[in-house]
Amino acid sequence: MKLDINTITRENVKSLKPYSSARDEFEDFDTAEMIFLDANENPFQTGVNRYPDPQQLSVKAILAKNNKVKTSQILLGNGSDEVLDLLFRAFCEPKIDNIISLPPTYGMYSVLADINAVENREVLLSTDFQPQVDQILDTVDDSTKIIFLCSPNNPTGNSFSDESVVKLLQNFKGLVVIDEAYIDFSKKESWLTEIDEYPNLIITQTLSKAYGLAGIRLGICYASEAVISVLNKIKPPYNVNELTQQRAINRLNNPETIKNEIASIIEQREELVKVLLEVSFVEKVYPTEANFVLVKVDDANKRYDQLIEKGIVIRNRTSQPLCENCLRLTIGIPEENAVLIKELKLLK
Repeated sequence: MKLDINTITRENVKSLKPYSSARDEFEDFDTAEMIFLDANENPFQTGVNRYPDPQQLSVKAILAKNNKVKTSQILLGNGSDEVLDLLFRAFCEPKIDNIISLPPTYGMYSVLADINAVENREVLLSTDFQPQVDQILDTVDDSTKIIFLCSPNNPTGNSFSDESVVKLLQNFKGLVVIDEAYIDFSKKESWLTEIDEYPNLIITQTLSKAYGLAGIRLGICYASEAVISVLNKIKPPYNVNELTQQRAINRLNNPETIKNEIASIIEQREELVKVLLEVSFVEKVYPTEANFVLVKVDDANKRYDQLIEKGIVIRNRTSQPLCENCLRLTIGIPEENAVLIKELKLLK
């Protein structure tokens, strides 16, 4: 499907002249012996006295190589939440446009819709936690700009079927955002391989989960050059700080460590699932392709309180649609999982 980005971009964004920072105007070449007197910085060396690269080119170069995309197809943000917020601000006209989300799902889609005064039309997942594609398409109107798909989904842990995703990409004239925060724990291939096939496809990923860098706040957006160009117009000039960029580069340059940690989490996940199936008050363990497990229990509030008393903090999801009496358990290190398993077996 062809997509003319101008037809879905907000009018004020199309005419916007982005702020040009000192580092944007300076064309980088060999800077080793250069004297920088352009940005009103403190000249005394602290390691972070200079503004960071506004385009984070060193980080993007690694991501581009690893994922076989162009750096011009990548936007980095202060966590995935900033990336998602930029999508609202670029493409959704407040009090006019709407987006579609599929509960139970990541709660920030709804929060960001409210912040940006954009209607959030919710279409519940099916009872097996899959998109109800025909119902979604029936909910779309001329003011629907974005459909948010979280796959693997939070809090359910499952991935959405390829058929559902393709049907939405082929039949929706707006943007389809696939949030792949948990893709590294799944056997399914990332939708990144289809980024050039579908101009309306946007992929968001993060270094918070598999890469163990939640504290540095680095979110990633992969999309067509046209979409990224629009987002670059409105992003803050220095939205990713120098320390975050340095830490991300160090971690990305250690792929074997990351691979081993992911393998450990998946192994521990399978062990926990086996135990949960034998716990008397667990009624169902949902299939998962993430670093957590969703379980249905007899009384979620009671079991949550019992584990808190034992010093174990989990997530009670019983208030979410289709998740009555469900708890979400994140996979910890082996020692933490052993304590959880021990306490689960002792609960009455």
